[in-house]
Amino acid sequence: MWADTAARGWTPRSLLAWWLVGAGWLAAVSTGLWMLWTYEYTPGAAVASAERWPAESRIARRSGQPTLVMLVHPHCPCSRASVGELAALMAAARGRLAAYALFLQPDGVADEWHRTDLWDAAANIPGVTVVTDDGGRAGRVFGATTSGHTLVYDGDGGLVFGGGITIARGHAGDNPGRSAIASFLTAGAVEHGTTPVFGCPLLDEGGAAGA
Repeated sequence: MWADTAARGWTPRSLLAWWLVGAGWLAAVSTGLWMLWTYEYTPGAAVASAERWPAESRIARRSGQPTLVMLVHPHCPCSRASVGELAALMAAARGRLAAYALFLQPDGVADEWHRTDLWDAAANIPGVTVVTDDGGRAGRVFGATTSGHTLVYDGDGGLVFGGGITIARGHAGDNPGRSAIASFLTAGAVEHGTTPVFGCPLLDEGGAAGA
């Protein structure tokens, strides 16, 4: 065996070097995949959503009709999936749900900072009203710290659901959050009242935009 490898120009030292290179490459790929998986499946910080529609909210709740509120960071790539799930949810709701997408506009940034393609995508969903969340105040009022956080209140203003409507960061498709809201609309009850929220922070600890 060694004679054959030697005849091809290989030596035990060169074979060892190539083995080390291959092992290093495999370790780097494995580490990268693990980091990507961890990033995609690590939810945002868990927070308590407002149990009743906040009296200080500047959004007018439609009395007698369920109302959905989604908080969105306009520069969060993960939230494309959340907005896509919102579109699917509203199509299935067929007018039984009023919905607002609140887009973060931090203090001290350009006036059009929040007007991204995500804003346009949400604005194009029938039944969804897009609103500017100046300074992240609505996020704080509703108790949301992660982009994509979705809340549903019943016709009396009581919280029915609070959480995310994607299975991971940037992953569209069937998920417990969307199923819970759909169940409420069809059967009047939810199996999961809370789910993890996968997205970018809305604001960092200093109050600045989190992404």
